[in-house]
Parts: sequence; structure tokens; C-alpha cells
Amino acid sequence: MTHTYSVTGMTCNGCKAKVENVLQDLDYVDDAKVNLELGEVAVTMSQHIATSVLQNALPEKYKLSEKQERNVFASTVQQEEQKSDLQQLFPLFLIFGYIIAASVLINFKSWNWSDFMLDFMGLFYIVFSFFKLLDLKGFPESFKMYDPLAKAIPAYGWVYPFIETVLGIMFLMRIQIPLALVITLIILGITTIGVTKTLLDKKAIQCACLGTALKLPMTKATFIENSIMIVMAVIMLVQIYS
Repeated sequence: MTHTYSVTGMTCNGCKAKVENVLQDLDYVDDAKVNLELGEVAVTMSQHIATSVLQNALPEKYKLSEKQERNVFASTVQQEEQKSDLQQLFPLFLIFGYIIAASVLINFKSWNWSDFMLDFMGLFYIVFSFFKLLDLKGFPESFKMYDPLAKAIPAYGWVYPFIETVLGIMFLMRIQIPLALVITLIILGITTIGVTKTLLDKKAIQCACLGTALKLPMTKATFIENSIMIVMAVIMLVQIYS
């Protein structure tokens, strides 16, 4: 069953992520989706949960109350669920396509697979960090919902977009490539562990790979995206040290 509640005190995507995260951690809550513009949260639960329980779980700045009969947001949730993964992830595929095309064009005249992969990884980090920096306040809250390190060390979520920016520059400028590859394996390896656990648990949460500006669901595409980068990093390290 899905119930919609009014929530006051939410002012940004960070608040949105916080409310969703807290409510999703409650027993019998399958999903929680916030509509920031309407000031509402739609809570899907396996059995009825008292409004007071939901309110007590939230920080004091957020006030949750029941809506009267009319459930406008529920229909919006249903419409989103009816969309195919391809439709929901179209922005991600489009960005990947542009990154691949740009990497091919850069290396078109003197083709070299190593240079192509380095440029791809550099552009990947630069573009993805850009979207994360669009909402630096909201990103850490969304990121720690599935990244183990960000959950354990909140500060990591704040510096992660800058780590991606630095790695992007290192790959594009060919600075300390072995170090950049090792860091890539570590940070994306940790994230991939969290993504895999989320997928296995079948939790419906928002992917923070493109920040909070683009609302993308956590799907197998997120796992594939990280895996591609990890495989490229392994191939490059093998080539360097073989």
C-alpha cells in the first residue's frame, strides 16, 4: 500500500534525500519518494505504519502529516514505474554516447586503444563530476544511501566529486596514470559493492552517478557503468606493468 503525506521543512535536494533515506530504513517500508515541489512524500509499506512512527523517525525540522484522501503523488509514482528502464536511463545512455564519440574523435587521426581508454576515462570523470557539483549539498545524502564508504564517512561524499575532477584531469593530461588507475579501482570498486548490494536487496533508490539534477533509478546500468571503468583500469595497469 502507498500513502502520501505532507512534509514541511524540506528546502533542497539534500532534505529530499534525507527524508527518503530515513523513511526507507524503517521496518515495513518498501520505498519512499519525495516530491520536493509539492512538499509530499509517498511511502510504500508492506503493513500499516502509524503516522507518529514516521514523524518520530524524522529530524525535528521536518513535520509530517497525513493528506486527506486525495493522493495526487501516487499516480505520479505509478506513471514513473510504468516507464521502461531504457526511458528512465536515456540521459545516462546519451551522455555515455557523447563521451564515446568525443574519445573517438580525439584519437581518430592516430588511433591508439590506450589513448582512447585514457581519454574516455578522463571525460567520464569530468562530465560525471560536473553533474554532481550542480547540487553539492544534495549529492552526499544520495550517495551514502548505497556507497559503503560514504555511509561510514560522510565527509567522503562531499569530496568525492572533487576526487573525480582531479582524476579526470590526470587522465586527460596523462599525469601519474598508474596512481589514477589504482585510485579508480579503489573508489569504483567500493561503489560497485554498494550498487550490487542495493540491486540484490531490490531497493528502489535514486542513483547519484549524475548527481541529483537528473533523477535516475538505481539499475543494472549503474553496475555496468562502473564495471566498464574498472575493466578499463585493469587493462591499462596490465599494459603498463607487463
